[in-house]
Amino acid sequence: MVQFVFVLLLLFSLYWLIPFILTAGAGIGVFKRQSTSDKIALTFDDGPNPVYTPQLLDLLKKHSIKATFFVVGSKAEKYPELIARMHAEGHLIGIHNYVHKSNWVMAPWTTRRHLNKTASIIERITGERPIYYRPPWGLLTLFDFLLLKQYKIIHWSVMAEDWRSRGGSEKIEKRLLQTIKNGDVVLLHDCGETAGADSDAPMNTIHALKNVFKELSNQGLDCVRINEM
Repeated sequence: MVQFVFVLLLLFSLYWLIPFILTAGAGIGVFKRQSTSDKIALTFDDGPNPVYTPQLLDLLKKHSIKATFFVVGSKAEKYPELIARMHAEGHLIGIHNYVHKSNWVMAPWTTRRHLNKTASIIERITGERPIYYRPPWGLLTLFDFLLLKQYKIIHWSVMAEDWRSRGGSEKIEKRLLQTIKNGDVVLLHDCGETAGADSDAPMNTIHALKNVFKELSNQGLDCVRINEM
């Protein structure tokens, strides 16, 4: 029995824990920030959403800001016009799995199938096949870490915790302005339909960004796509 438990713990460490330590902790095999850059990258997960994504795109266009969207394939399939608009307005589109489900609970072949399916959906809409990938919650397995070499895996260095409504836009604005520095990759959301999120939370993000964009401009910080970092 003791040997069985030991083997299980060893397998757990190899399959989940070690990739987590390497990526989330040490930043090995993933891109988290560019310390030599004088720019920042705004990234938005979990969309597209028919209510909030258009409002966010309007705001980004108003301030001439380009961002990176890590989209859920099933939603891209449902709202292709939003994917087309992102592309037409110069934003970078990456993958956030076909469904918002952790790689830790999916078989590695399922993860790869979902990635390829989402990439094909985006390519059909935009004419370009995405190569940037952010796994939900940033979680990878050992197989993901070793086998997903055709994708550039993106994490983040600043997290606004904007998936919850509590604290309103003031909380998000304060957190961003106090933590953002040169070279950061900022994690935000344009959809609140995932587990643990509040459905109306993206509205707070949009309100917060109105002031954040003005302050970043005053500081001379440019916002660019991930591939420009």
